[in-house]
Order: sequence, then structure tokens, then C-alpha cells
Amino acid sequence: MKDLAEQVIIVTGSSSGVGAETVKLLASMGANVVINYSSSKEAAHSVAQECNSYGVQSLVCKANVANDNECLELVTKTMDKWGRIDGLVNNAGTTKFVEHKNLDGLQADDFQRIYAVNVIGAFQMARAVNPALQQQGGSIINVASTAAIKGGGSCIAYAASKGALVTMTLSLARALAPKVRVNAVCPGFIKGDWLRNGFGEEKYERFMAQMAARSALGDTVTPELVAEAIVQLLLGPRMVTGETLVVDAGRHLN
Repeated sequence: MKDLAEQVIIVTGSSSGVGAETVKLLASMGANVVINYSSSKEAAHSVAQECNSYGVQSLVCKANVANDNECLELVTKTMDKWGRIDGLVNNAGTTKFVEHKNLDGLQADDFQRIYAVNVIGAFQMARAVNPALQQQGGSIINVASTAAIKGGGSCIAYAASKGALVTMTLSLARALAPKVRVNAVCPGFIKGDWLRNGFGEEKYERFMAQMAARSALGDTVTPELVAEAIVQLLLGPRMVTGETLVVDAGRHLN
């Protein structure tokens, strides 16, 4: 694995799931990591202990990325500790589980809450880290979803927000070049508690089986495999920016 000694990477929403696996993978490669959470303090500190076991430093920061001041404070704390930032993974996200046909199941405030985290939060974090990344030369990864390109997922508002995040990736890639690369990752259905809790056990198991059967590789992805794709794109290739990488075991091919 590439040696990331001395580099500093912020991963939002990293107390569990894909975010947690991403900071642990980065730490195993020698990077110092910022573990961000909005409510799961105990889980965030548990992830930090795992990261520290690799001999790196970590910083646990509570911040709601929908709040611009908290984004700025997260970046300030990171700079105060290390004096540099080399990368950002915009992984924090939220949703509401509503059947797409149930139009009455979503209200304006649902859209506003979901967009505040999934789109505005990602923008605010990119803006906050940009001065530091411009100094170092760095990279931003926006974690979107195949919902962005297929119009599926947990609800219409979620799919729309992830579509906006993919479009914003293109805009930021132009705006922050040439020093900073900006790319997106679109995972498909991810095995784990987030979808299990959202859909319920029976529906979750049915969806997982259907997704695996319809994918080219005969499986669905895990948080660890998505983290691997995020880190690979975060670090390079150096000439890739404004791209969206689909990580769904080839489900989109069928």
C-alpha cells in the first residue's frame, strides 16, 4: 500500500459504515485522519482507537456539515493540530426511507434536510478545506450513490440530492483546478446496518439477494470495498478529475 506518512485526510460521517472503513484504511497506509460524527460520539472514539493502533494520529470532531460554522471549526481544529490538509472525503449523508410511488410521503422539509447534508454540507466542507488543499495540492472525493444515475434508492429526495452531488463534482473540479482534483464515487446497495435498519430485515435481505442476482459480479458491495475505491480515487491517478466511479459489482450493466 502507498505510504501516506504525514498526510492529513478528513472523512465526514466516519463513525460507522463506509466512512469508518475509509479512515481505517487510510490510517493503515500511514495517514493521520480526522473522524467526524454528528451524534455517535462513542462509535467515533472507537474508530479512532483502531486508527491509532496503526501508529498514526487521529482527531475526533463533532460537526454537523449542514452547519457552515461547524464545517469551518472542523477545518480550523485540523489545521491547528497538523498545519496541513491533503484530502477530504465528503461521506456524511442522510435520507428518509419512502417508497418512490408514495409522493405524499415526502414534504418540502424532507428535501431541505436531505439536501442540507448531502449537497450543501459537501459544498461547505469543500469550501472550508480549499485554502489548505490549494497549498498542498490535494484531492476531494464526494460519496454519491447509484441513485444519482438510476433515480432509485431510499427515496426521491435522496436520489435527487445525490444527482446534484454528482453535478456539483463537475463544477468543483473546474473551480478548484489545477491544484485540487475532485471526483465522485457512486456505490450501489451496500451491505450493512444503514440499509438493514432503513428497510427492515425482511426487505433488506430481499433487496440484497435481488441486487446480487442482477449484478455482473454476482454480489453486492461492502463498506470495506467502497472504502477501497474511495481511497484509490482519492490518491490518484493524478490526471483524473471530474469523474464519477460506479461501485456496484456491475449492477448498472443489467
